[in-house]
Amino acid sequence: MVDVTNNPYDQSGFTVRLEWGPDGVAALADCPVVVIVDVLSFSTSVDIAVSHGARVLPLPWRDERAAVAAREAGAVLAGEDRWTLRPASLTDIPSGTFLALPSPNGATLTTLASGTVFAGCLRNAPAVAKAAGAAGGPVGVIAAGERWTHNDALRPSVEDLLGAGAIAHHLGGALSPEARAAEAAFLAHRDDLPAVLAACSSGRELAEWGHAADVALAAAYGASTTVPRLTDGVYR
Repeated sequence: MVDVTNNPYDQSGFTVRLEWGPDGVAALADCPVVVIVDVLSFSTSVDIAVSHGARVLPLPWRDERAAVAAREAGAVLAGEDRWTLRPASLTDIPSGTFLALPSPNGATLTTLASGTVFAGCLRNAPAVAKAAGAAGGPVGVIAAGERWTHNDALRPSVEDLLGAGAIAHHLGGALSPEARAAEAAFLAHRDDLPAVLAACSSGRELAEWGHAADVALAAAYGASTTVPRLTDGVYR
């Protein structure tokens, strides 16, 4: 039997736990290791940028004070140069670039998380899972999800379910039911991830905006061995 505390939402008793969005970060606050999963597109963009030797400063969404502080610290704010939140814009980012990257989901969740924090996606799921598992203690996998435009409510997304499931799968161990369900979804679609991401709501939205290349980059499961880890507030 699994020990259950008076708080059923912290998934205590399991070494790999999974939740969604800002409330999920709060629910799994006792996990000393956290993986932020925002496949389209923050975590994928961080993976690509860090793999090229850049550093990424995550910023809360629409926080002008944070943006000003980032500029004062010498960071280039995404959108003010050729680099943006789009993964495809970062494939040639020069090594040493210090990029401030705001996003409504992955970056904002990063600023809420504590402990040892990684940015995980489909591209780097095996590598991030290995590092997170070695960091010690239960791992909280946070699927970012998206936001409905009409009321800003959380919209659970297929791409983040699959990314979180991939990380849970490679972590192994005692997976919570939430983590096991995500793992099952990943295993069911592991061989057709590009097609699934292209056909899901988020992928179709990006394609309509002319950003299908971002979806293809995000769907490249296991293409990266980069492990973006938050150190002094910066992914590197």
